[in-house]
Amino acid sequence: MNDQKKTGTPKDSHYARLRRAHREQSGAPARNARVQAGAPPLPEGLVRLYGLHTVRAALDNPSRSIRRMLVTRNAAQRLDIADLSSLAFPAELVEPRAIDALVGSDAVHQGVLVEAEARAPKPFSALGDASLVLVLDQVTDPHNVGAIMRSAVAFGADALITTARHSPAESGVLAKAASGALEHIDHIEVRNLANALEELHTAGFHTVGLDSDGPQPLEEAFQGGKLALVLGSEGKGLRQKTRETVRVLARLDMPGAIRSLNVSNAAAVSLYIARRWLAAA
Repeated sequence: MNDQKKTGTPKDSHYARLRRAHREQSGAPARNARVQAGAPPLPEGLVRLYGLHTVRAALDNPSRSIRRMLVTRNAAQRLDIADLSSLAFPAELVEPRAIDALVGSDAVHQGVLVEAEARAPKPFSALGDASLVLVLDQVTDPHNVGAIMRSAVAFGADALITTARHSPAESGVLAKAASGALEHIDHIEVRNLANALEELHTAGFHTVGLDSDGPQPLEEAFQGGKLALVLGSEGKGLRQKTRETVRVLARLDMPGAIRSLNVSNAAAVSLYIARRWLAAA
């Protein structure tokens, strides 16, 4: 995401981003929490989604139940909505500050917001005839999970598997980072990741855990016609039980001075390699 500050010098913007990143990692409230605190609370089960790509994808998803929309005149034009009354839910033409009041002035909402029912996670049985899945071991940052969803959809992954705990819930931040991908991939939520990995093995998947110290390059770690790529948390990587349960640990070979990538970047590179391998196989 390219967060753009409306005011302040580039130096101020840089340090503001650093402070926000620190707060997100530490669990402290964001600076714009004061703005959002006055927003009407949403009923349980609803989420606020914002941004042009995110909302367009939600509008095009027949299984997404939308309760209402707030949109600026310019955003309505960009979404090709000529008549708000033609929509199947209430929609209101507003000024940008009305959306700021709901999501915070730092959110890049691009003039449109919808309140919609959150998508329910799918059961494990939803995998069906999947051949490529991503498994996240306690990846907690919604920006990273959203970016991973975007890459997963781009490279044709069939599902994303996360744990019920220590994973971000569906939110506007996650959906904005996913840039519409939230509507295009099955999200499977499990209670015990080790048990889920064993279920993947039973279903014929070859599970590959990404680790910077893995004994072999990722390109040499694949076998069979079904692959599950397993990525660990932003700081600690794969948990010990996960490392012991996957079929193999593998690394992304990088010739540069830095030997590890952000988890969302590692996911994109790994998906590219896996998709090419499956196509050749």
